[in-house]
Amino acid sequence: MDTVKIGLIQARHEVDGDEDVAVHKAAAIDKHIRLIREAAGRGARIIGLQEIFFGPYFCAEQVPKWYGAAEEVPAGPTVQVFAKLARELGIVLVLPVYEREGIASYYNTAAVIDADGAVLGKYRKHHIPQVGAGGGSCGFWEKYYFKPGNLGYPVFDTAYGKVGVYICYDRHFPEGARMLGLGGAEIVFNPSATVAGTSEYLWKLEQPAHAVANGYYVAAINRVGTEAPWNMGEFYGQSYLVDPRGRIVAEGSRDRDEAVIGELDRAVIREAREAWQFYRDRRPETYGELAHL
Repeated sequence: MDTVKIGLIQARHEVDGDEDVAVHKAAAIDKHIRLIREAAGRGARIIGLQEIFFGPYFCAEQVPKWYGAAEEVPAGPTVQVFAKLARELGIVLVLPVYEREGIASYYNTAAVIDADGAVLGKYRKHHIPQVGAGGGSCGFWEKYYFKPGNLGYPVFDTAYGKVGVYICYDRHFPEGARMLGLGGAEIVFNPSATVAGTSEYLWKLEQPAHAVANGYYVAAINRVGTEAPWNMGEFYGQSYLVDPRGRIVAEGSRDRDEAVIGELDRAVIREAREAWQFYRDRRPETYGELAHL
């Protein structure tokens, strides 16, 4: 099958950050199940969710309460709920969650669940930011919550295609994007939580460039709205699917809960890779110093 429909779920998190972790997770899980069912009903076979989908972007503050949101992957209850849903609907899911390993090691993780409900594995975000968000106490305080990823750049051979994952801030680093292409990815999901400002300009620049340079589709997913009590900025949505020619083939709104549906066409991947022979013309023997600079 040369074509497969892709679903990108963007959603507003409407529970105030002062509420208990369990309240956040229950509301977000219910909403995302509804949106996933809608996307599957519209024909999507591979569906991706936004970064840490089951709560607010709590990295706006540094508070130990949010460690309680983390779960084991794949054994935790959230992954198990969505594994059953994937099996019921016959879909592949890219499920970004807050992962706990062992007693107290934490990662920003995405589980990849196949259409039979099997958890094929997980990707852990490699590049962890620690920056303010334009003044005040809010920011992207991710080093407080996450260790850097340590599982490499896996590509998952799912029922509907070869899927890679790169999470939010990762997208600013071309090295991992190329690793995913070398690993055979046909589509790379980038679940994100990014607010208006400089990153909005980059949102439509970097990921089409990754798609072109590596000859694959990129599914860029961003949440929408503002989140109390931090109100650190507007999560501007505009989730999109871009093809290996850099063309945006489906795009969401700026401010609505939405299941964005686009189509991956392997004929486009083949055509782009045959026309632009970037993999053939690579010179890896000349790049040895890169890892040491």
